[in-house]
Amino acid sequence: MYGLGLALWFTGFLGHFERNPGEVERVASDLIELSTRQNFASWLAGGEVLRGWARCALGDTAKGISWMLGGLDDWRATGSMLWMPYLLAQKAEALHLADRTSEALEAINEAEAVAERREERWWSAELRRLRGVLLAAIGTDGAQIEASFCEAIRIAKEQKSVSLEKRAEATYAEYRRQKANGSGGRGFRLPLW
Repeated sequence: MYGLGLALWFTGFLGHFERNPGEVERVASDLIELSTRQNFASWLAGGEVLRGWARCALGDTAKGISWMLGGLDDWRATGSMLWMPYLLAQKAEALHLADRTSEALEAINEAEAVAERREERWWSAELRRLRGVLLAAIGTDGAQIEASFCEAIRIAKEQKSVSLEKRAEATYAEYRRQKANGSGGRGFRLPLW
């Protein structure tokens, strides 16, 4: 049963990576149901975070953020810090979708600090890319935005993560396109994914 929980977690992770909130919500529900029956505290908390992200991505940010924050609290209560940079990145995405971008930046700061402290850097390229998206949304100095995107691309290349590299390059290209067209100014609207 624990192996099934792990498989559901990774299926939800892949659904998130593919930006398929319907699939993530379905898998999260299965993971929550299994974890409740089997008393898997970590997978239950992870399922709550996944379900919260899916709800936010589907437009119900109030309920989604509530589920997500509860899941993060429950994850921390298990004592586990594994996956925390990834989970905090999901929180940042959800907060941004709810037009709470300054709070989203705080989540990214926390995620980057945890990643450095725990040397869990596998999601670092995505954290830098998200930082660039969030900085662009609030109209920060262009040099900081560009530095975030360039750092995301550099990290992804260094880690040989083609998918994260392509995602960072595409977002950076969209930023440059909007900037060149003058359609940005304060508050660029860059895609989260």
